[in-house]
Amino acid sequence: MEFLRPSTWEEALAAKAEHPSAVPLAGGTDVMVEINFDQRRPAYLMDLNRVRELYEWETGEESVRLGAAVPYTKIIERLATELPGLALASHTVGSPQIRNRGSVGGNLGAASPAGDSHPALLAAGAEVEAESVRGTRFLPVEDFYTGVKRHALAEDELIRAVHIRKADGPQQFSKVGTRNAMVIAVCAFGLALHPETRTVKTGIGSAAPTPLRARAAEDFLDAALEEGGHWESGRPPAPSVARRFAELCTGACAPIDDVRGSAAYRRRAVGVMARRTLGWTWDEYRRENRSARCA
Repeated sequence: MEFLRPSTWEEALAAKAEHPSAVPLAGGTDVMVEINFDQRRPAYLMDLNRVRELYEWETGEESVRLGAAVPYTKIIERLATELPGLALASHTVGSPQIRNRGSVGGNLGAASPAGDSHPALLAAGAEVEAESVRGTRFLPVEDFYTGVKRHALAEDELIRAVHIRKADGPQQFSKVGTRNAMVIAVCAFGLALHPETRTVKTGIGSAAPTPLRARAAEDFLDAALEEGGHWESGRPPAPSVARRFAELCTGACAPIDDVRGSAAYRRRAVGVMARRTLGWTWDEYRRENRSARCA
């Protein structure tokens, strides 16, 4: 195994073009586990720790450009207002040591269905900035996942950053695991209200071959909230609406039985999380709406 250590982004792209099989390494929280358990033995490892721009972020008017190696701890400490759903998801990642090293870019590169950041990215609305010596392209996050631990990057591409829309409404994240901490998700669910467009977006993790949105559930809830005048009034949707939303989220899943949980349990848990996160986000929206009217 050869070790590549580029000092700049340009050097990293050149090295990836010369050695397409090189595995990028920043935090190493996924890659080193696979190597230590002899599940992976790449010919080249590319250490990106000296490429400092990958650890930087920029907050624009509409979105946050998050460098691929920005650790979860920084998201929690510095970006919880702009990216509340992702900050909540970041809290559930491993231990403090892992949160200090792991990153959203690494989570995307691993492309595990159980990755904690994926539901939040799907619900918020994100694009992956991928680059090679051939140029740059932007991939909607829902198109990034192509299969179990597979993604849409070309062999010579690296993830440079993730562009995530700033929250314009409440966001939530919920995760079920076999214990309270340091655990891979049995299933996870992200929900974001977007009052500016009067839409709701979801993200489901570890309940299908890839992370995914429950689009039929989103369409149903968008129509129900609009028809009931809920965005204006702040009145919560009826229990029957919440139940139907949960059922449609469950229907979007295609889980498996494994050592962490059965397919039936995952479907049930996703429905429960969908209903609960809808309640939590709408309660927050109602409080914010009331405060705005009183101001």
